[in-house]
Amino acid sequence: MAKRTFGIIGMSSFGYYLALELARSNHEVMVIDIDEAKVDDIKDYVSKALVADAADRETLQELEFHKLDVVVVSLGTSVETSILATLYLRELGAKEIMVKSITEDQGRIVDKIGADHVIFPERDMAMRTALSLRYPNVLEQISIGGDMQIVEIAVPDSFIDKTLADLDLRKDLEIQVLLIKAKALDRHAVMPTSTRHFKSDDMIVILGTMDAIESFQKKYC
Repeated sequence: MAKRTFGIIGMSSFGYYLALELARSNHEVMVIDIDEAKVDDIKDYVSKALVADAADRETLQELEFHKLDVVVVSLGTSVETSILATLYLRELGAKEIMVKSITEDQGRIVDKIGADHVIFPERDMAMRTALSLRYPNVLEQISIGGDMQIVEIAVPDSFIDKTLADLDLRKDLEIQVLLIKAKALDRHAVMPTSTRHFKSDDMIVILGTMDAIESFQKKYC
């Protein structure tokens, strides 16, 4: 897979760990922050780390952030700078802009001025943690935008030996089963047929809104 180029503006905790993970995957990562100490902490791990002000349009242009594959704006509580950086990146023609937001209002603003994706790390992690605490059978959860979630879950006991046709989850709860995983590799089924029977060692990957998944858990788990 070809290496992608990433720019991360702001070394909040989210920005710092995101930069580390992308760099560990051998992608080119350029980061900037106005705090020299934060830049020093990350500079040995990424392709380029600079002390710079993201609220300055000329700086973003000179550093050619708009030419990178993805730019992530992760400025913590610096709401005004986050908004300005998003606006300037869009005006410069950035390919893809992701913005970390603290509040719903901030998210709506950056969405309107040009963010391709708005991220709410604290909210999303709280939702994931709450779901896993309420329902220990949840193995993994991924937010894919808006209220939609993909959740991997151990198959409920009530599913064993039943088929998707028997359960009719799509009609009953507006839940789509994307994948049935089993210990035996030959029993993995992507977009499984309605006649596929569930086994005790199955795990299922489902797609739905948070409300739909909550209803699924209450009914079957």
